[in-house]
Formats: sequence, C-alpha cells, structure tokens
Amino acid sequence: MTLTEELEFRGFTNQCTYRDLTVLNNEKLTFYWGVDPSADSMTIGNLAAAMVVKCFLKHGHKAVLLIGGATGLIGDPDGKTDERTVKPLKEVRHNAEAIKKQYSDLFDGMDFTVVDNYDWCKNLNYLSFLRDIGKHVPMRQMLAREFVQDRLSETGNGISYAEFSYVLIQAYDFLHLFNNYGVTLQLCGSDQWGNSIAGVDLIRRILGKVVNVYSTPLVVNKQSGKKFGKTEDGAVWLDKTKTSPDSFYQFWINLDDDSASEYFKIYTEFSVSETKEVLDEFNRDRSNRKAQKVLAYEVTKLVHGVDEAEAARIHAEGLSSQNMDPNGLESFKVTAGSEITQILISSGLVKSKTEARRLLNSGGIYLNGSKVSKEYLQTEDFKDKKAILRRGKTLKNTVILEQEQ
Repeated sequence: MTLTEELEFRGFTNQCTYRDLTVLNNEKLTFYWGVDPSADSMTIGNLAAAMVVKCFLKHGHKAVLLIGGATGLIGDPDGKTDERTVKPLKEVRHNAEAIKKQYSDLFDGMDFTVVDNYDWCKNLNYLSFLRDIGKHVPMRQMLAREFVQDRLSETGNGISYAEFSYVLIQAYDFLHLFNNYGVTLQLCGSDQWGNSIAGVDLIRRILGKVVNVYSTPLVVNKQSGKKFGKTEDGAVWLDKTKTSPDSFYQFWINLDDDSASEYFKIYTEFSVSETKEVLDEFNRDRSNRKAQKVLAYEVTKLVHGVDEAEAARIHAEGLSSQNMDPNGLESFKVTAGSEITQILISSGLVKSKTEARRLLNSGGIYLNGSKVSKEYLQTEDFKDKKAILRRGKTLKNTVILEQEQ
C-alpha cells in the first residue's frame, strides 16, 4: 500500500498544496511538524497528528520535529477570542523539555531530528527581522485572516501586536528549516493551514523556491463537537502524572461504537487488513465491544508501554464482571484503613511481611492498575466499593477487594 492510499484509508486527508500527491509515493522528502509547549504534555489531539507523522516515517520520509519554544512564548491567536496569558520563560522551557521527551518515546527507532525554534529566534535582531522577513509579508494577507477580522471587529476583544505577529515567526521557522535542514513540506492540522501557507509564501518571495503543506482534518468528538481529547474533566494527556494509564485506558473503553470505529484507524498502527478484521468482527456483534477493547490496549501500549497497558487491561477486566476470567477472581472483604501487607498475606499473594515489603518497595504491587507503596488502604481507593490488588503483571496474581463498612 502506498503512502497516499494509507493516508486516505485512515482519514488523514484534507487540504494540501500539491497538485499531484503521488510525489509523496515516489520521492523521499524531509518534512516538519511542530507543537507549541503551552503545557508540559501533549494530548490525544496532538497524538492524532503524531500518527500522521508516523505514516510518513514508515514510508521512508524523514521528519524534523519542532518544539515551539519561541512561538510558545507568544501563543497562537488563531481560534482564540481573547489575548493569551503570557507564560514565563522558565515554564515554557520546562514544557519544551517535556514535549521533547514525549517525541523521543513516541517516535523511538524512527528517523527524526528534534529542533526548538527558540534556538534560532532568541537572538534575532529586531530591525534585521523586520527588513529581512517582515518586508516580504503583505499586510493585506495577514489582515484577511478570519480570526484577525473577528478580534478587530466592533464586538471583538482586540489583538496585540505580539499575537498578530505570531504567523511571522512560524513562517520564518519554515524558511529556517528549508535553509538548514532541507525541509520542503510541513504537516499540520487543518486549523494551522493559514499559518503554514504563510511559510510557503515567504519562501517563494525570498528564495523563489516551492515548498508545500499537507494538512489533516482535526479529530472532533462526535458527541460534544469539540476537539477530540477534551472532556468534562479536562484534556486527556499523554503524561501519566496528568492522566493515569488507568484513566487513559478507560477513556478509550468508554467510546461510543461509531467513534471507536473511526478512531481505530487513526490511533492504532494495525495494517489495513488487521484493521478490517477487527472492525468486521466488531460490526457483526457490537455488544462484544471489540473495537473499544483493542483500541484501548493499543493506544495505551503506544503511549505508556506494554506493562502499563497490560496493568490497565487487567484492572478494567477485573472490575467488569462480564469480562472476568471464566473461573472468576477471588474476592476478599476489607475495610478502608486495612494494612496492605496484611491483605497481601491473607489473600495468598505473598507468603510473608518481608516479601510484601520488598515487593511494595520495588514497585511490584499494583492497586487499581498503579504501582503502590503506601501502607494502608484508603476510602478513595475503592470504586463502586471495589478495588483491584495485583502482584506483578498477570491476571492470575490478582484479587478483588470488596469494601466492607
């Protein structure tokens, strides 16, 4: 299967500047994709775009992954009705390092280079930038942007010169990456089309060269109409300290059937034939929730690794009676405040307090899918008066704790 065929199958096609997309199948290109460090973690909305990047990489293209350390100091005004709050440099630098680590984890073993636009923007001379870059950016083009018109209207909240100039920096990024890394293509979400086209135009005006943009549709929650990854409780983060692997897994399990079918193509690396096989089985009997189960496991594995995915699966299956092992999991009645080492001994998961403490200290005991080192159970550990206590990674060393009043 060619790259363009795979992009079409997965629903990754939107606007692009290419007249003939077969160039993506016949030439090996260097492209870039970027994330502003507005937070210290990406969300599953960013992950959708990262899956597009993975498609390009698997088909032999080379990626330059950009961290917007400079643009993050300003904030993209597109889609915002109010001026953003300026973040301190220290916070943005911290966030940038966190995003860099997530790049390394998501694209491990693939051909990519990580760059930060703060590195080439921090020492820019203001007058030189205006003469060399600003001179080539038409005001009419910038003023025509829909969000600028909205912000400058009688009912709008206005826009600062800083946010108005955001697009200049992003355009300059493309120019810098073209000159220094041979980048000829930018990948972006559909909401970044205007910013990305500015880079194409800048390179044409200054260098007389042709570069391109390939945009993908934003993933939208069909039920809420909002960008995917936003819930009533907030964003679904890739950082497990912000969204635990257990909660992350549960988010996918709880998807409605139609959404699960669509997101399966986006968020898994299954081949076309493997994807069709899973979805065919799912569509024959949607009550089995096959799409949700496989999707939840695969995305959790991609983001958090096999061990965390397996732990989350065991926890989810342990709390759901209809998904339990046919022989059932042994259950024990306990009260909040009970000593965990004693529960481990009473349940047969360990033979002695010494073994219990050793496993707790080494991270070998899991409570509700997360490593536990505390001494006592707490009321908040129970969900619907149940909790899952597990030794190691396998379901056979798992017991259900039933809260007793």
